[in-house]
Amino acid sequence: MAESKAVIYAAMGGNLAIAVTKFVAATITGSSAMLSEGIHSVVDTGNQILLLLGMKRAQRPASPAFPFGHGKEVYFWSFVVALLIFAIGSGVSLYEGVIHIMNPEPIESPLINYIVLGLGILFEGASWAFALNSFRKTKGKWSYLEAVHRGKDPSLFVVVFEDSAALLGLVVAMAGVGLSQWTGLAIFDGIASVIIGLILGGTAIWLAAETKGLLIGESANRHVVEDIRRLARESDDIVAVNEVLTMHMGPEFVLVNLSVRFERGTTAERIERAIAELDKRIKQEHESVKRVFVEAEARAGVDDEPSTVTAN
Repeated sequence: MAESKAVIYAAMGGNLAIAVTKFVAATITGSSAMLSEGIHSVVDTGNQILLLLGMKRAQRPASPAFPFGHGKEVYFWSFVVALLIFAIGSGVSLYEGVIHIMNPEPIESPLINYIVLGLGILFEGASWAFALNSFRKTKGKWSYLEAVHRGKDPSLFVVVFEDSAALLGLVVAMAGVGLSQWTGLAIFDGIASVIIGLILGGTAIWLAAETKGLLIGESANRHVVEDIRRLARESDDIVAVNEVLTMHMGPEFVLVNLSVRFERGTTAERIERAIAELDKRIKQEHESVKRVFVEAEARAGVDDEPSTVTAN
């Protein structure tokens, strides 16, 4: 969590610094692509504030109204970030692009745009490299796409997505300004703004899709589920594992519900002891598992109905 905050603070500082220079440049030159990039940087800065808000609210303790805590606040605010990128970043960029395509205006003092865009690439590149390095440390052996799909902490990959889109947008904006100056056709500046809007829209849709599952209630990764099943099977008194249900209540909070069958004639005392030992072993091997519920079925005879004991 501390590493996620460092990444977000780094990205926020870079976006805030470059947003000011982009707006100044857009005012002086009249470039729609530069204005789109300025809006993009402001949206990104606001998004990072929302991510920090989500991380802070997620740390609130459990209560009777929220017995499993507030860990999903991180997922909610990450989803809001995706919506803002789509609604504000993409929407305004597309609007500005279409307006400038329909009514092209020549860019004044393009050198200012080049300087600002160059500084933007420098700042965004540094933030992107920092975020990517942190993401690389957490992804393990997974590929980047697989790590995003399986990752349970959106605060890291959201920043990587944002910075990647920002870098690509800066390159497109520079190309738009360059083509407008080279050809004398101001329409290229508007086209660049539309492309930036499409980049942001695509990024937002991908982010929304990845965070939606976490917000609804995504299971733990497969290897975690299989480890839990293995630990249950290794118990001397358990003869069958029926279901292993898991849910992420936050990046570092997994809820586990097990349905197992015990040896015929197992006493209630042995069942309770076996459940307590299983609970301890699961939490030792997986620190993210915070709550374990075991539904125990014990058969006293062949034709008897199973009795169920639930333990935590």
